[in-house]
Amino acid sequence: MKKIAFASLMLVLTGCAQVENYDEVVKTPAPAELAGYWQSTGPQSKLVSPEAIASLIVTPQGDTLDCRQWQRVIALPGKLMKRSDDYYNVTHKLEVYGLERDGAALEYAGMTLHRVDKPTAECADYLAKNPLAVSNAATKPIVKKAAPAKSKPKKEKRII
Repeated sequence: MKKIAFASLMLVLTGCAQVENYDEVVKTPAPAELAGYWQSTGPQSKLVSPEAIASLIVTPQGDTLDCRQWQRVIALPGKLMKRSDDYYNVTHKLEVYGLERDGAALEYAGMTLHRVDKPTAECADYLAKNPLAVSNAATKPIVKKAAPAKSKPKKEKRII
């Protein structure tokens, strides 16, 4: 317990948002200014090509999808986390990216994203096959209680 408290204190002091276990991240509901569809416009130095597109989908419940596409789609579900007054997207791969609004733009993972009305067709296809609420729930195993086993009646022993 002391180790956890010390590690938490060090994270607060350094301003770092490090995550070691995705299941222990507390999902935070998204404020209205973050919820919605965000997409890159134009070339971004953090993407592999000037034609690549980065999208971030944030639900009001705090589920996220980091969707990047160029020759294929790479989609990483995640969840919104809040530390102090800062918001972060934590992906299933334990990648942690800060989210910062700058006027109408969103600074995310070294890129500048702008709000759009809907996701790209490729990201929408991914969402149709992998809804965020279902994909996040699927990371935790479903445990069903087994029905109690019926016991066989014991034979009485007779002492003669």
